Amino acid sequence: MDFKFSAEEEAFRGEVKAWLKTAIPQRWRELPTGFWQETEESWKISREFQKKLGDKGWLAPAYPAEMGGAGLGHIKRLILAEELTYSDAPVSIETEITVNWVGMALQHFGSEEQKKDYIPRIAKGDIIFCLGYSEPNAGSDLASLQTRATEQGDNYIINGQKIWCSYAHYADYCWLGAVTDPEAPKHRNMSMFVIDMKSPGITIRPLINVIGCHSFNEVFFDDVRIPKDSLVGQKNNGWFQLAMALDFERSGVQTAAWNKLILDHMIRYAKTNKRNGKLISEDPIMRSLIAEMAIEIEVARMLCYRIAWIYSKGGHSNYESSQAMIFGSELLRRISDAGMRVLGQYGQLAFGSPRAIGNAEMFRSYLASLSIGVGGVTNEIQRNLIAMRGLGLPRK
Repeated sequence: MDFKFSAEEEAFRGEVKAWLKTAIPQRWRELPTGFWQETEESWKISREFQKKLGDKGWLAPAYPAEMGGAGLGHIKRLILAEELTYSDAPVSIETEITVNWVGMALQHFGSEEQKKDYIPRIAKGDIIFCLGYSEPNAGSDLASLQTRATEQGDNYIINGQKIWCSYAHYADYCWLGAVTDPEAPKHRNMSMFVIDMKSPGITIRPLINVIGCHSFNEVFFDDVRIPKDSLVGQKNNGWFQLAMALDFERSGVQTAAWNKLILDHMIRYAKTNKRNGKLISEDPIMRSLIAEMAIEIEVARMLCYRIAWIYSKGGHSNYESSQAMIFGSELLRRISDAGMRVLGQYGQLAFGSPRAIGNAEMFRSYLASLSIGVGGVTNEIQRNLIAMRGLGLPRK
């Protein structure tokens, strides 16, 4: 296998790097940013930047040109995602939700009318989606969800509750899973819908995360009336659609790239700061720790590259996505812990403290990493998926 990028792909990487040097606002560098750390100000900057990407066709680079993308293919999409992350560009996890999870699912399962309506607006950054998956009693076991969609004339009536809905308070639409046949067995009783978040009967209640930011929400649906054409794909086939969308969710290169960004910051700090009279980078224990993290980041990157290669060949990642998500999420926890060890007591200073290092990025990453490996299905469930899909277990 040739691990090198082609000359054309490397030229594209250079083009992205050059553009990012002037496209990222300086104010963004001054704000606390990262996983689920948006504020009203950072959200506004992020949305403006996404529209810039949309104008270039880079918000959804792998979408066909007629759908508002650039038709660049999945390898260039990977390169773009890497450079956006390495440069700490104003692109939040919301972009992944809307463009790479919901948008890709709509391309596979949406009607022609739905594709024409939503996908170009997604690609331009004009609309965003939240996910209506988890419920108070249905997290990793999503097949146990209880939200109902009941047919009534030319409409569906939605009743139920969703939880941990990232950015629902900003979203224009919700990609919602709901039971449409309560008499059918699990995995054959649900459907997927696109719901306008301005519909009467929707109530959003904030959930403040461990970093003190409002990123998650509870969302209540009380007799929410939606037209029947809000149904995506075939009725009662929603589990298959949701499962494929989850595969898109687990296959991103961003976690590996984010880990590398944290490592780079860690190395710079170790090379320029002393502990016990000598540079931290000269401490053999710290050198060994940093080297171990660098090796693991390369492993995570190769797992993500494999997924991009599968998509570039017209395939669909399956257990490979679970492999990448498990390794990447657990690595983020390990590297955040390593960063706290390198920074020592400075790593415990929160954003706003006059002696905090780098906007307290390591402290915030350490706290945020606790939820990585839980969202998007727990790593325990991911291991089950690898066992069943990758290893064919249980074997008779």
